[in-house]
Amino acid sequence: MRPKRLALKAASFIAAAALLAAVPLSVPDSAFSTAPMTAYADESAGDLYYTVDGDHAVITGCNYTASSIEIPDSLGGYPVTAIGDYAFNGAELTSIKIPDTVTSIGNYAFSMTGLTSVTLPESLEYIGIRAFELCSSLSEVSFPDHLVKMNSMVFDSTPWIKAQRQKDPLVIVNGALIDGQTAKGDIVIPSSVQYVASGTFQRNDNITSVVFPSTVKELNDNTFFFCSNLTSADVRYVTSIGSMAFAYCNKLTDLKVSKMLTSIDGYAFSDVTSRATITVYGTKADWDSVEKNDEDVFLNNATYVFDDNFEIPGGDIVGDVNDDGSFNLSDLVLFSKWLLGDPDAKLAKWQNGDLVHDEKLDAFDLCMMRKALIS
Repeated sequence: MRPKRLALKAASFIAAAALLAAVPLSVPDSAFSTAPMTAYADESAGDLYYTVDGDHAVITGCNYTASSIEIPDSLGGYPVTAIGDYAFNGAELTSIKIPDTVTSIGNYAFSMTGLTSVTLPESLEYIGIRAFELCSSLSEVSFPDHLVKMNSMVFDSTPWIKAQRQKDPLVIVNGALIDGQTAKGDIVIPSSVQYVASGTFQRNDNITSVVFPSTVKELNDNTFFFCSNLTSADVRYVTSIGSMAFAYCNKLTDLKVSKMLTSIDGYAFSDVTSRATITVYGTKADWDSVEKNDEDVFLNNATYVFDDNFEIPGGDIVGDVNDDGSFNLSDLVLFSKWLLGDPDAKLAKWQNGDLVHDEKLDAFDLCMMRKALIS
């Protein structure tokens, strides 16, 4: 069951560059590979400037006085697959049409424009840092019917993100947790989340602990950067911890990881001065095999507890539709929401919910799940 499309009513280059310089960010290579930043475009077409990168075209700039622009699906005989960094930054643009060939939107691409609404194409896979930041009139955003990976603060300082935060401090779109700036206290990220955007909680000094679900495998860059009151993080299901993920979290004293972890970026715990207890759900040999900075002060000052009684989730456990390694009430709630058509309810392993064994999911399976839990 695919979730319904969400339709939600949500200057200058120098100013944008100053904002970028003010926030320490680590950007994945993919953020630049499809959207190279160029000072001048190779070609022009109407109100657009573009360059050809291999077998595709990249939008690099525009007529900054144009109020309405429609991006064609091809330019110069090449499909338009990317909108480059700063391409429309600071433009007077109030309306944009993006074709279904675009797979990535670059850093600051539409920031500080006059957009009031935007429809993101079905082809979209990635949105870069602060791509729609400071769009003071942007109140409607329509997303494709699938998970789109995003970098830090994509919709920061827009009416749209303000409205979403009022609905729920954890802003989740099609399985992607993209904002947690207003979250407070002890946070348990729901199992419907498959991806947590970089910088989701950065500089939030109101959160005290966090638990990641088994559905999230990456702890991305800057996720908890400068969360000054974060004391505990249970990320036992992640396989990698990104750059600056816990930087300056100087009250972090309880960290839980497991043998699923394979790498920790050398700057993941940059300038963390607290002494923590790190529980490793695995053996010392598992921990020693993790790729990490052997001179990291936080890791070297920690006390380690090893617990090898940990089963990696992913087995075929009857009823375990969220694939967290056990069958419990959370599976029943998730399955009920899915049957009711909740667009945020995603079954990580639907086959585990087919208790009737008829290759389909319906109310009969739900009844079987209830009986199984009661018994």
